[in-house]
Amino acid sequence: MIEKKDISLEKVVLVGIITKEQGEEKSKEYLDELEFLTYTAGGYAVKRFTQKMDHPDPRTFIGSGKMEEVRQFIEDNEVGTAIFDDELSAAQERNISKILNVKVLDRTNLILDIFAQRAQTSYARTQVELAQCEYLLPRLRGMWTHLERQKGGIGMRGPGETEIETDRRIVRDKISLLKERIKTIDKQMAVQRGNRGAMVRVALVGYTNVGKSTLMNVISKSDVFAENKLFATLDTTVRKVVIQNLPFLLSDTVGFIRKLPTQLVDSFKSTLDEVREADLLLHVVDISHPNFEEHIESVNKILGEIKSSDKPTIMVFNKIDAYKPEPLDEDDLETEKTERHYTLEEWKSTWMSKVGNNALFISALNKKNLEDFKKRVYDEVRDIHVTRFPYNHFLYPDYNYEDLE
Repeated sequence: MIEKKDISLEKVVLVGIITKEQGEEKSKEYLDELEFLTYTAGGYAVKRFTQKMDHPDPRTFIGSGKMEEVRQFIEDNEVGTAIFDDELSAAQERNISKILNVKVLDRTNLILDIFAQRAQTSYARTQVELAQCEYLLPRLRGMWTHLERQKGGIGMRGPGETEIETDRRIVRDKISLLKERIKTIDKQMAVQRGNRGAMVRVALVGYTNVGKSTLMNVISKSDVFAENKLFATLDTTVRKVVIQNLPFLLSDTVGFIRKLPTQLVDSFKSTLDEVREADLLLHVVDISHPNFEEHIESVNKILGEIKSSDKPTIMVFNKIDAYKPEPLDEDDLETEKTERHYTLEEWKSTWMSKVGNNALFISALNKKNLEDFKKRVYDEVRDIHVTRFPYNHFLYPDYNYEDLE
């Protein structure tokens, strides 16, 4: 559990369900992540509520008895926000708000709020605003607050047009405007990428908060913002890096997460273009996280969605200094050894057998095994570069060019 840091943090209750597809342990993992998201957004969870169900209630997500339990706790403890672990429909959100009489968010809304806080550049803010508008559009009915009338009020409402229809039209117009703005910036960014010439491009990808920005800072000797919170980096940062005598471009991209809202995948298309156009991916993994293999699957799923899963990839297992296996009592014959009991050496053996020398184990923060990391990246980038410029003998006098014949 994340402890309360100061009185400025917002009091929140978290709500999730346990189903056949999402068992008790999985539900706990998701709520742990939801709590970290809540902390990143500026709140702290005072209590979690879970209910075993075959499927979410179409009206209120959880059952009426559990909902009354949540309502009573909120009232007794003066909690102002309830956050649900799955995306709520517009009807569910309206019904729950009426019962609880507090601010109701779902996981998607929470992630969008964090992105809105973290967006620094005009481009990132435009992408987030587009995702928010697309999320908002089907949820306008029943909202007690309304958008600012950006086109003015008098004379703008058609005959017989209701207030909700006006709001929808304003949001649709805003979405069209934002998409046009993003198209313009996309063209500018495409020109910028084209102006980088034929240098080899390497992209850092991975789950959020795995240490990509820290690794970027160490390798490129730059000062990219890094913090122990989810989605510390939204804007793609590109740096020229030189290892030995070999220059290449290294980009740090937005982190992925389970249940990533589709609105964000769509609106951050151009940010993900850095991944699509990369020659080499460095898939950074926080090996100290108990569910890191699930994180790998989530990242691979999104890479598949953006048609980048077939790119050359090096698995970079970061935070080895923080890895602690669960202790196994050798005298306890009933406890079966699982992956949670693996030593670091056992994980190395496991992943080396899966991907060969494309698995590296480092600590970016404490700079452990960074020389091995640099050597491996150098070898890979050099091979790509030599393939692109096969007769650059001055740059690589020791390279066996006969392999290219």
